[in-house]
Amino acid sequence: MKKSLLTLFALAAMSASALAADIKPALVYGTGGKFDKSFNEAAAAGAEKFKAETGTEYRDFEPTSDTQGEQAIRNFASRGFNPVVAVSFAWTSAMEKVAAEFPDTKFVIVDSVVELPNVRSVVYKEEEGSYLVGLLAGMASKTGKVGFIGGMDIPLIRKFACGYAQGAKAANDKIEVFQNMTGTTGAAWNDPVRGGELTKNQIDQGADVIYAAAGATGLGVLQTAADNKKFSIGVDSNQNHLHPGSVLTSMVKRVDLAVYNAFKDTKDDKFTGGVTSLGVKEDGVAYALDDNNKALITPEMTAAVDKAKADIIAGTVKVHDYMSDNSCPK
Repeated sequence: MKKSLLTLFALAAMSASALAADIKPALVYGTGGKFDKSFNEAAAAGAEKFKAETGTEYRDFEPTSDTQGEQAIRNFASRGFNPVVAVSFAWTSAMEKVAAEFPDTKFVIVDSVVELPNVRSVVYKEEEGSYLVGLLAGMASKTGKVGFIGGMDIPLIRKFACGYAQGAKAANDKIEVFQNMTGTTGAAWNDPVRGGELTKNQIDQGADVIYAAAGATGLGVLQTAADNKKFSIGVDSNQNHLHPGSVLTSMVKRVDLAVYNAFKDTKDDKFTGGVTSLGVKEDGVAYALDDNNKALITPEMTAAVDKAKADIIAGTVKVHDYMSDNSCPK
């Protein structure tokens, strides 16, 4: 009897283990392309890390239009994939529809909020990370003029721009901040030629540091800044290595963590819905310092940005969130 009970317990443990491991993760990118060296590529890195650690394969899809996003999310859910992670605010309405249709499937959306019990919404305090790189931009600028190139003109990207401007003005209250958005459709995430044109225009006006928050469009921003011997600032992924000595820093946004945690929590049967907000305190956003840019960041700049980071965590510096009222302090 004792032996049979032990056998049952062993079988039950094996069954539970198999159940925990039996997941079919899926990932739907934003329309900028998987290899944008930025937002989508960060998401892919999180999925690849999970795959390397667990041996669990995942499926992914690169939509090229807004309609393809909903089709992909529904297709993955209907084929039993779980969890289904969608990385873009653009998939908000799609997620609302599909997650309601598949209540037993776990979903994650990055950069938006969907209030359903089977959906985890991961949002970031981009204004905090942008403040840090704005502070560095303001300190590095010799002309007293810096620039920002956004992708699609939406409140989320205005949030980056506003945080950046606040940081730059903290370094120099007389600094001038130029801002341009690339477009009003999803194509704005994948237009490096236009990104380069906007960057050259800002350089011609005197900007000597330009921050790109524009997906693959940002690659044109970084290239043009390098060609004109000006500084650029990368976004989402650490882009310092793309033009060493020209990329001042990157505002790293840990989209990889959102994807990795979604996969791992589902595997470990620890998945929870609700809203997760990641800022400087949670290491969800940060500035990048490595061998590619350390010669550009002076000890004075390091001290200032580390103090700003500590002050944000302590609450003594409060960075205004553009999306709270659709405005930015002058």
